[in-house]
Amino acid sequence: MASLNGRVDAGALPLAVGDLLAILGVMTIGMIRHGTFGPERAVLVYSPFVIGWVIGAVLIGAYSAGAAESAKAAIPLGVRAWVLATFIGLGLRWTVVFPDSFQLDAETGIFIMITLVLTGVLLGGFRWLFFKVVA
Repeated sequence: MASLNGRVDAGALPLAVGDLLAILGVMTIGMIRHGTFGPERAVLVYSPFVIGWVIGAVLIGAYSAGAAESAKAAIPLGVRAWVLATFIGLGLRWTVVFPDSFQLDAETGIFIMITLVLTGVLLGGFRWLFFKVVA
C-alpha cells in the first residue's frame, strides 16, 4: 500500500471545512429541490460522496502541503479530487449498500453534470476565497 506521507498535511486541513460544506451543500439543495430531504435520506445521499471525497482527496493530494501554499495549487487539486470523488460516489450509489439509488437515464446524466460542475465550482470558489482571506 502506498504511503500517505505527503498526501495529507495539517496546514491544508482547514480547507476540508469549506470543501465538505460545498459538497454537502449541493447535495442538500438537490434533496430540498426534489422534496426528498430527510435525515435518513441525507445519510444515504451524503455517505457515498463523502467516502468518495476522502478517497479522492487523499489519492490526488487535495490536502497535501502544496495545497496549503496557494490558490493556484489548491484549486486544481480540489477540482481533480472532486471529479474522482464523484465517480467513486456514483459507483457506491449503484451498489446494494446504498438502497434507493438511481438508475442510468437522462435525469441521472443531468445529476452527474450538476454534481460535477456545481460542486467543482463551489470547491474552487471556496479555495480561492480561503486564500484571499488567509493571505
